[in-house]
Amino acid sequence: MFDGLKEKLGRFSDEVEEDVDAEAETETADDAETDDPANADADVDAETETETEAEAETEAEAAVDEGDESESEDEEDGGRGLGERAKILATGKTVIDEDDLQSHLDDLELALLSSDVEMTVAEEILEGVEENLVGETRRRLSSTGSMVRDALREALYDVISVGQFDFDERIAEADKPVVIVFTGVNGVGKTTTIAKLSRYFEERGFSSVLANGDTYRAGANEQLAKHAENLDRRIISHEQGSDPAAVLYDGVEYAEANDIDVVLCDTAGRLHTSNDLMAQLEKIDRVLDPDMTLFVDEAVAGQDAVNRAREFDDAAEIDGAVLTKADADPQGGAAISIAHVTGKPILFLGTGQDYDDLEPFDPEEVVDRLIGEE
Repeated sequence: MFDGLKEKLGRFSDEVEEDVDAEAETETADDAETDDPANADADVDAETETETEAEAETEAEAAVDEGDESESEDEEDGGRGLGERAKILATGKTVIDEDDLQSHLDDLELALLSSDVEMTVAEEILEGVEENLVGETRRRLSSTGSMVRDALREALYDVISVGQFDFDERIAEADKPVVIVFTGVNGVGKTTTIAKLSRYFEERGFSSVLANGDTYRAGANEQLAKHAENLDRRIISHEQGSDPAAVLYDGVEYAEANDIDVVLCDTAGRLHTSNDLMAQLEKIDRVLDPDMTLFVDEAVAGQDAVNRAREFDDAAEIDGAVLTKADADPQGGAAISIAHVTGKPILFLGTGQDYDDLEPFDPEEVVDRLIGEE
């Protein structure tokens, strides 16, 4: 899952590491040449050659005092002062500068966009990486892999974790029945996701009823009824062409009368450009006042899924998203982008066709999958 994007992010980390290590080796070679005994005074005491880091810092601070004017000029240009650089180098460290990163950041931007990451989200990630790395210091000749990966991990986490909340806790604390409406376009796996969540709730001790608000599509009742039969659940449905809001309302009434914990409400798949169906979704929202509205789309839809999430959120505010076919998505652009674009979290990933193939979305775990070292 997300292997393509993982490879691109790993390449970015490795290339930054290689470049900064190469610069560190050059600095070390220059220092060694400067410190050549042939160029040293014959009377230099051996202790001077092995002076401590603290003594080096003292000498560097003296250099700061002597170079105040030059340092001020550098700082006016937005860079580190010469004195500060001298102090850093004297303690055996080197600096990661913006110039070291810029070409790599350009490559990273292309990698993100080619992985279906939304443009504003890609820009946010780049800003985060640059902020986390530029001006950082590290020991010369030591690997920068950890630093680069940590900077990238933090930037990704910041955009992926937007709006995240504890789904199980919210269900447990809500007044019963909890009403959840599922929206999305045709064929993305809404009905199967409803069945998976019914199993998910059962495993956590919650009962559920399935309500079919997809009254337009021929065979919709049969599809949901099949899942209900497999799971031994009750299904609430009306004839084809009935008012979807009325069907779903009946589902809520049934749950109230029978002490059912959760009502899972299917709706007709619709394009975000279908004004009539989007207006109907707004009506369902008004009539039911659901506890949650979840947007369902395919992870493999990439940028299209991101755009649709935004449009559905505008029509009837969503509380979160479920991405199906995540196991078949080599890029991960939708998973990275949807939360940041809508301000609402991804809650689950569908990873197969079985009822148990539903993973709670853990931003930290997803980032570790993307950044984790081989």
